[in-house]
Amino acid sequence: MSKERQSAKRDSAAYLWRWPIAVILIGLFALVAFIYILQTPGKMIETTGKGAAGIVDSLSVAAEKFRRGTITETFTASIPEFKNERGGLLELAKVTATETFKSQDKLKYDFKWFELSAGTTTTEIRVPVTYRYHLRMRDPWRLDVANGVCVVYAPDIRPSQPPALHTDKMEKSSDEGWARFNAAEQMGDLEKAITPTIRKYASGDGRIESVRENCRKTVEEFVESWLLREGQWGEGRFGIVKVYFPGEEGFVKPVFSESRD
Repeated sequence: MSKERQSAKRDSAAYLWRWPIAVILIGLFALVAFIYILQTPGKMIETTGKGAAGIVDSLSVAAEKFRRGTITETFTASIPEFKNERGGLLELAKVTATETFKSQDKLKYDFKWFELSAGTTTTEIRVPVTYRYHLRMRDPWRLDVANGVCVVYAPDIRPSQPPALHTDKMEKSSDEGWARFNAAEQMGDLEKAITPTIRKYASGDGRIESVRENCRKTVEEFVESWLLREGQWGEGRFGIVKVYFPGEEGFVKPVFSESRD
């Protein structure tokens, strides 16, 4: 009976202590979980802080490339290298005009007592001509920054030679004097003179001046597109592009004078 009583006492003691032990274990688990939760936000803040710092550093590096003194280098570095000049041209403007070419040849015979006019041969050609203008991307550029304005000092406007003749719309006419028979010859000479003549027309100051504003608009749009691709266009960044060409008031010559090879 004594053994049975001792066994019963032991069972009774285990029964009495089981709930306190369970409560203590649950409390320990809760304490461990609480400590872990307290430490996790700190780790998250540290990680987030590092990520934010990395983003700020990246933005700072990007912004640095578009500041005064560095933006020209950033722009020219973005221009691809071309093996030939034709691949490195930015077409700025084109204009089509109908040109008229005329030639007259008078002939007279001088006799002792009088003069005899053999008449005048007149030839005329009317033909539409398309003039195109470009700049060479490898020529020197200069970009500057002023109060959110990207100031561009662009290369020279150049004519694309030779201009395009629309021979399918060419009109010819000729008129010979009563004793003249050279209209065909004169017409041939006039046709040969057209290309050299329109080359001079294309390079003339008056013709370039007539397309200057169209050329300026094209360069503005080109630089705006570049800034947009680089994430530098819009609120808080650049909002205006101003373009100057050589010879204009306010133009500043690039500090480097040689073209890229």
